[in-house]
Amino acid sequence: MFPDCVVVIEHHAFQRAVLVKALSNLGVGRVLSASDAEQAIGLLKELPKVDIVFFDLADGSINHSAFLKVASEMGNVQTLVAYSELQADLYRAVRPMKTLSGLKLLGILDKPLNMQDLQRLVANFRHRHQVQSMPDLSVPELIPEEEVRHGLAMGAFEAWYQPKFDLVERRLFGVEALVRWSHPTRGMLLPRDLLGAVLAYDLIDEMLKQLLDQGIALLMRLRAQGLDLGMAFNLTASQLVRNELVEHIIQRLQEHDLPGSALMFEVAESSLLDLPASALANLVRLRESGCGLSIDDFGLGFSSLRLLAQLPFNQIKLDGVFVQDLADPGHRAVVASSLALTRALHMDLIIEGVGSQLTLDTLIELGCNFGQGFHLAMPMSGTDFCYWLERYQNRQGLGGGPGTLK
Repeated sequence: MFPDCVVVIEHHAFQRAVLVKALSNLGVGRVLSASDAEQAIGLLKELPKVDIVFFDLADGSINHSAFLKVASEMGNVQTLVAYSELQADLYRAVRPMKTLSGLKLLGILDKPLNMQDLQRLVANFRHRHQVQSMPDLSVPELIPEEEVRHGLAMGAFEAWYQPKFDLVERRLFGVEALVRWSHPTRGMLLPRDLLGAVLAYDLIDEMLKQLLDQGIALLMRLRAQGLDLGMAFNLTASQLVRNELVEHIIQRLQEHDLPGSALMFEVAESSLLDLPASALANLVRLRESGCGLSIDDFGLGFSSLRLLAQLPFNQIKLDGVFVQDLADPGHRAVVASSLALTRALHMDLIIEGVGSQLTLDTLIELGCNFGQGFHLAMPMSGTDFCYWLERYQNRQGLGGGPGTLK
């Protein structure tokens, strides 16, 4: 089997076990694991050759420079795969790795890891081994800090809104605010294009505050017209530890006499493990203020039932990957089990990625009540959303062709 030997360094036992199992299923000959750098170095000393070393850049127990220096000196590590929840961690840490003699970077991955990315990396290793060539992979360049700061200062970061629907009642009940940046030379930038830079320069709070102000202004206009919609924003785990940001959110609600229930904050499932006490306290503060809390990208992380029961979330968003092929019994089982879980925990389940009428019909048949996706409505600028909303109200719901409501 090839690769012949892979070492996984991951301090979280369950995530480590899942990654080991996934690599084994992909045909890796031997998969060894370590909980920390010291244990990994012990393994490396006993192995004549290691094809790939996987490690988490966000793992504070690993001194990356020291570990990679030792691994380089041993000379038996062929390639590295680095992964992290935050793109900024990857950008900051990958460049020094590429300067370490004898070590080659096979790839960098965002958490949560998925089988498709792992399969791609393993296939890439096999191909490069066959052609006896392993050039370093280029690391995407960050947008320069001065450009990001200028864009924020000019108010160029814009909230776009994707509607969310009650699928059964065919009713719009809220929107998710998503960032867009119409860059003067780079064109329209999506979250995947700009978040790495925003995180790297620690400007994520400033960006959220601007999106929050835009979103609240829209909510107030709609309320003046008698429309009571909710709005969701994305939060990172790093933001949850900042008391000032939570104070800002609560203050904005009070200034506009807006109930906390008007806002929902979505946090990726993969970031919920090992949350510090300060982050948990701020989650509670947001819930006590009436704000909703949603576990985003559910199904791609490693949450335990105990964790879900303990955290103050009231909504789960099932990742769209599970509804792309609902003819697959496994995918249908994931949806059904997620429904049962949320009902048992007295939470709402929202399905992401509703991309076709067939998917919509199947989800309703399975008992799903809430969803969003391109088939229902695309993300829109504030102006376009208001035009869309007027047309939606005239149509009185989803009707027979939600794909036309764009």
